[in-house]
Amino acid sequence: MVLTGDGQALETRHLGFTISPHEECGVEEAVRLVEANGGESAVLTLGPPEAVEQLRDAMALGIDRAIHLQTDGAGRAQGATSTEEWDPEATASAIIAAIRADEAATGSFDLVFFGNESADSGGFQVGARVAHALGRPLVTGLKRVALEGLSVRCEQEVEGGRDVYVVPLPAVVTVKEGLNLPRYPSVPGRMRAGRKPVALSTPSRPGSHLELVRLVVPEGQGKRAEVLGNGPAAAPAVVEVLRKVGVL
Repeated sequence: MVLTGDGQALETRHLGFTISPHEECGVEEAVRLVEANGGESAVLTLGPPEAVEQLRDAMALGIDRAIHLQTDGAGRAQGATSTEEWDPEATASAIIAAIRADEAATGSFDLVFFGNESADSGGFQVGARVAHALGRPLVTGLKRVALEGLSVRCEQEVEGGRDVYVVPLPAVVTVKEGLNLPRYPSVPGRMRAGRKPVALSTPSRPGSHLELVRLVVPEGQGKRAEVLGNGPAAAPAVVEVLRKVGVL
């Protein structure tokens, strides 16, 4: 891992990007529901210009259109200072504003999918904040989603079985890896995705509650090895180590 010279971000010039497995399953489930029930699907992300690649990948799988809330290359709002970070509150606020604006123009989303938690900090916050602000029921940690008329059946895996919740639409759900088996974009799908619309906007953000001071790469612990001996003569020492760790 390499940091930029100012210690404010990761150096990403030679890195590729992808969405997390949770979000991949959310995209796949949205495509399947529209294929089975009709309607329209949209994918939304908040991120730098490079994030459009993930939006195009999602549309190559069958998503109809995309919304890109574009930040600068470091993940900050356009024109923001280096200390203004997109914490969960700011991220949720931008998504809420985008959903409300899109719904005012196109109609309400029956179902909004989020990954269960962020891949970096595992905050579990954005989906809950969005659901609360929109006044919609929220069910989290799902391994199965099924439409039942004007409701959605949600299943969580728990020890010994599953918990089942049936909530009215419109609703917000957060899903986990294993909900389904995501497909891969095909060549024809990628060609179609290039013609699908991406709505681009620059999100505004509230005052920051999270300030980035500096990133630090922790020192590695290194590898520690102890030579116990060579050949058959090392056997007693190996047996003693195994006894200490409880194997023997």
